[in-house]
Amino acid sequence: MKWLSGAVLAMMMVGGVHAENIVATGDLGLVVERATGSLLLVDQSERAAISRIDGLGDLSHASLVYSPDQRFAYVFGRDGGLTKVDLVEQKVVDRVVQAGNAIGGAISDDGSLVAVSNYEPGGVRIFDAETLQMVADIPTESKTIGLVDAPGRRFVFTLWDDGETWIADLSSGTVDIKKITDMGTNPYDALITGDGRVYITGLFGEDGLTALDLWDEDPKPIRVLPEYGRGQQELPVYKMPHLEGWARAGREFVLPAVGHHQVLWVDETTLAETGRTDTYGQPVFAMARPDGRQVWVNFAHPLNDTIQVIDTPTKEVIHEFKPGPAILHMEFTPRGHQVWVSVRDAGKVMIYDTRTFEKLGEIDAESPSGIFFTSRAHRTGL
Repeated sequence: MKWLSGAVLAMMMVGGVHAENIVATGDLGLVVERATGSLLLVDQSERAAISRIDGLGDLSHASLVYSPDQRFAYVFGRDGGLTKVDLVEQKVVDRVVQAGNAIGGAISDDGSLVAVSNYEPGGVRIFDAETLQMVADIPTESKTIGLVDAPGRRFVFTLWDDGETWIADLSSGTVDIKKITDMGTNPYDALITGDGRVYITGLFGEDGLTALDLWDEDPKPIRVLPEYGRGQQELPVYKMPHLEGWARAGREFVLPAVGHHQVLWVDETTLAETGRTDTYGQPVFAMARPDGRQVWVNFAHPLNDTIQVIDTPTKEVIHEFKPGPAILHMEFTPRGHQVWVSVRDAGKVMIYDTRTFEKLGEIDAESPSGIFFTSRAHRTGL
């Protein structure tokens, strides 16, 4: 257990440290309970819930990031709320409603700044991670999407209405903005690679995706799969796929197609298409097991009761199963031996072995959606 008795720990400690206050957080995680505005604190090793944390407002499209020490979570609510949660004390320690409608956020690489992406009134607002005092307001007159952290105390985000990507550099203590135009029509989400080099945004209003090489001093838009997507064919889209649930498997990216029953494979160096895998439905998340050998895919309504597993070397579906109604999210344990699956309409988080596909357990939860393990604290873009 993560919470050990003071008597046991006292024998392990030297000096004047109060052992009863020591809590290990590296094996913990939070599950968003979207219907009740609460978080479920869970233990990976125990495969169990520890406590419920209430009072976080509208979590219907919530995400969160962690402080570098894995103690604090910063939760971004749909109601514009930014909430700081203490995993050790198991409670909300601070909360500000900073906008009317927010759509995610990011934490700087040094852990000192938290940025929030807003639909209403648009723009990005940046806060001190310790106090939640606002330190910068970046108006855009547009909905902002695809907000990620980048190395060097930078944040990158894209404008839905204007088709631009902005890079906000706060390394000097002030906000320096670089604007890249001509990113495409209605970019809807974005991702950044784990090394912080490549930023890719998906396009809803036209076919294809657009990439930026952030190592370039003057990044230029790079068109990816320019003849593939929803734009020209006007295909029905039941739920927008999440590029932040992308997969980097071996030397390829695996991306959910917009409006198609496929995932797309793209060479990480040339950004050229290398293959397509037909899937059961419109993919929402296409997520790689940490070793890259498998890609797990869930789907949009009305086919959202199913998960397919794709073998990376062959690009073929090797396993399909139905955990239950309304599968919203998946999260791998850091080394990939398990995957946790939120099944909203069953009120369960279900846990599977990723090699045998055996169900290992389940946890009751109130309309669970996002699952976030504290190992995310040490990964760029998450």
